[in-house]
Amino acid sequence: MSTVEDLLEELRREKLATRRVLDRIPEASLAWKPHAKSMSLGQLALHTAGLPGGVAALLNAPSSEVPNVPFPEAGSVSEIVAALEEQCAAAENILSSWEDGSLRETFTWTMQGMALFQTSRPEQVRSVLFNHWYHHRGQLTVYLRLLDVPLPGIYGPSADERN
Repeated sequence: MSTVEDLLEELRREKLATRRVLDRIPEASLAWKPHAKSMSLGQLALHTAGLPGGVAALLNAPSSEVPNVPFPEAGSVSEIVAALEEQCAAAENILSSWEDGSLRETFTWTMQGMALFQTSRPEQVRSVLFNHWYHHRGQLTVYLRLLDVPLPGIYGPSADERN
């Protein structure tokens, strides 16, 4: 079972990897979309940057309504990076307030007041916060590759870092 410190260490480590990806975003391409149904690069990056704090706030209660998430357009890369810093600090503050014993508590997602499903809080941190975050960070790397931007290493050197 995960401890609060395990979750905090992962948050801190993955924040650095996410920052390396966000630092590669070309300012002139924020409105670019790979497909008409896709989010723009700026929307996806801002959503990715905001996930840790927003999800941690939802998971801080014993239950939360499934949110209707807006996808605003980012105005600049500095706005995106600032959002990551702010939201990771918020997530760290929330997770730090938990006790290891509270990780055994059940968390419930609801929709219009009706329970959808229940799992342990760490399972929600793992799936809705971390895995969701990594999924969108991975999407960002695809966007950057399509824009021919050299990718940073995330879990070791990228193909662009190896010569």
